Amino acid sequence: MSVTTDSPGWFLGEGIPSDTMKPADASQPAATIRGRTRIVPRALRQIVSMVTAESLGVAPNQVGVELGDDHGMLALTVSTSIRVVSLQRVTSEAAVITRTGGTILARSAQSQTDIRRRVGELTGADIGRVTVRVTGVDVARERRVR
Repeated sequence: MSVTTDSPGWFLGEGIPSDTMKPADASQPAATIRGRTRIVPRALRQIVSMVTAESLGVAPNQVGVELGDDHGMLALTVSTSIRVVSLQRVTSEAAVITRTGGTILARSAQSQTDIRRRVGELTGADIGRVTVRVTGVDVARERRVR
């Protein structure tokens, strides 16, 4: 059986013969219509870029994404800058590191976990390996609450 998904109403069961939606007798379950959902690489890169940007506090256009294969699972290599506070601020107040999420290394490791989990949730893909390459820093002032 073939179902065209480009006609309006296909998701409501329109265009599917009614005899395939009903069981032959009451003891038989209804026929299950199975198919595939394909996410093109460009869309997948956008999703990974947005998730990474959110995780590390940078703009999505500062994130580069490479897709690969990791023994049948998706391998992600992310190149990005990371938002940090100035060294002057860190030396004057050590607690600022804790307040901003930890060291650069700790935040990168946490972002790997976040990227794997969130991209998997959004796309349904099996994520194997996530590599985060920090290519620069975006020094941001810490704002004071008034």
